[in-house]
Amino acid sequence: MVNSEITYLVGLLYNTDKYILISQLKKVDNPLILHYFAANYNWNSGFEVPTVILDNEACDLGTGLLMFHYADGYRLLESSEEISSSSLEEWKVFLRKSYSKLLNLDFKSQDISFDPELTKIQKYKIKKNNPDLPAVLISKSPGKEIDIPEI
Repeated sequence: MVNSEITYLVGLLYNTDKYILISQLKKVDNPLILHYFAANYNWNSGFEVPTVILDNEACDLGTGLLMFHYADGYRLLESSEEISSSSLEEWKVFLRKSYSKLLNLDFKSQDISFDPELTKIQKYKIKKNNPDLPAVLISKSPGKEIDIPEI
């Protein structure tokens, strides 16, 4: 990453006006910027911003997988009933949308690798409950491994 990209990313991450941030993220056409942003996003700030990233045409499969797992997608894989009974509507919508996009491989690129780093035991439990679950949700995605800078 070059300094100008880091400066741009820092500006996005610490922009307090959500509407300006969303407007800027919609214009990003660099999959790496979206990936770095998602990896450094404060997930306590809601799901409107991650949804914008997920909807961006430049969003890579690895970024989609990262966001699914950072949003605690493991809980959906472990027990979809638990998610259904949750009162966190925005979270449920985001998890289901990212789940669907991942299952359908609805991403223009698969250039950025992300590994959810699930243990063999976690994968076994998930597969036991859902033997037909596609590997894309629990395995390392294809693409180049990148180091995510902490910003």
